[in-house]
Amino acid sequence: MKKSLVLALVAMSFSGAAMANADLAKSKNCLTCHSVENKVVGPGFKEVAKKYASDKTAEAKLVQKVLKGGSGAWGAVPMPANAQVSEAEAKTLVKWVLSLK
Repeated sequence: MKKSLVLALVAMSFSGAAMANADLAKSKNCLTCHSVENKVVGPGFKEVAKKYASDKTAEAKLVQKVLKGGSGAWGAVPMPANAQVSEAEAKTLVKWVLSLK
């Protein structure tokens, strides 16, 4: 019985973290151009996670892309720089996106 309680608490903590990071994405306006599942203006976050799944340098690259913007990786529409996002927030967001496989 104790083991199932521990497992339930661990599951709740992961879902809480996932929700917190989705809330962070919303508060930083990421969801204006992206969704978790589908392309909006930019790619869906699950598509990003899939593309970078085997890239060990993906986290660092994507943090910089969030902060500084970029173009060409997903088509002609550039991603603008996000001055309202701190480096720590960018790392949190990127880790969350990469976990959505």
